[in-house]
Amino acid sequence: MVKIRLSRFGSTHNPHYRIVVTDSRVSRDGGYIENLGHYDPRKTSETYLKVNAERAQYWIGVGAQPTDTARRLLKSQGVKFS
Repeated sequence: MVKIRLSRFGSTHNPHYRIVVTDSRVSRDGGYIENLGHYDPRKTSETYLKVNAERAQYWIGVGAQPTDTARRLLKSQGVKFS
């Protein structure tokens, strides 16, 4: 199954996440199909969340399942779920 989920990068005590499309069998920080955006949970800049909503909508349309956190972030950026 294809998932939309967060992949962690950044240093210790400074988490940053990529919002990625990946196969559910791949590890959290393993390879991914497409990078949809990024998220900084510490909100250290004005652009702490950036998502390519058009591509996210495409992947949801072809059956990708977002995780709960990814769904919350995508919804805050205006991505519609059917």
